Amino acid sequence: MAGGSIYRSDGAKRELEDHYRRGVDRLERIGDVDVDSKWVETRYGRTHLLVAGPEDALPVVVFHGGNVTNPVSLEWFLPLAGQYRLYAPDTIGHPGLSAETRLSPADDSYGKWVVDILDELGLESAPMIGPSYGGGIVLRTAAYAPNRIDAAALYAPAGLATGSAWRLLSEIVVPMLWYRLAPSRTRLERAIQPMFTDSTDELDDDLVEQIGAVFRGVKLEREFPARASAAELRAFDAPTLLVLAEDDLFFPPRAVGPRAREVIPNLVSDVLLRGEAHFPSPTGRTKLVERIREFLDEYGDS
Repeated sequence: MAGGSIYRSDGAKRELEDHYRRGVDRLERIGDVDVDSKWVETRYGRTHLLVAGPEDALPVVVFHGGNVTNPVSLEWFLPLAGQYRLYAPDTIGHPGLSAETRLSPADDSYGKWVVDILDELGLESAPMIGPSYGGGIVLRTAAYAPNRIDAAALYAPAGLATGSAWRLLSEIVVPMLWYRLAPSRTRLERAIQPMFTDSTDELDDDLVEQIGAVFRGVKLEREFPARASAAELRAFDAPTLLVLAEDDLFFPPRAVGPRAREVIPNLVSDVLLRGEAHFPSPTGRTKLVERIREFLDEYGDS
């Protein structure tokens, strides 16, 4: 666990907090739903959550991707708020409103953090959704406290296998460093295009600007959650859905799919989104949410 701020300056922190507030406003505008704030105490520090959906609906915990703010990922799953009560924590130690305590992704820290959140919410267990780094958090929780997860929906999850280190370095890391050295819109678009299905000129400007603010102003988390082993997940019997993106640079299906089938005991379905990259297109997000909805309808209250 590392101390100190995750931000490179106070100004960078304020800039990301402004993006966060605009992101919440966007969620309420496009989703026509109230998005509330809630704070809970954990052993690692205060944790902020976004909450949406009927109070009496089945609770579902949604974790966001790494090195981005919570509203970015929650937007993908917001259509579920008409049917479920979504609890979306700001990952501790990542950009957002939670404590800046950076947890080790290699041990049980994230699992303990999730258990503390569930305890504070009064939830003995709940279905969980995890895209990317958030999927790795779900898997760390499955290893530490498998009985706290009723069902797991994983999209392009960390914690199983990764893509080519050379491709990540050459296509994302080096362009990102060039952007940080001399920021420009052209350099930023070059750095982020491999992550997205859509062309960067089709993306929401605030999203692009937010990623640029993260690149410039955040001490990025450079490690993914540790690869889960079959031994770690032996006691994890919750139904699990795996959705992968065909053109994902970070977590390619050819690496993640076989490993998931090898280590996840109750993998009830795996789905491939053809033609999609790590950040799916609107069409890809619709397919993703509908598949998760079907999964939760069948297994969420098991």
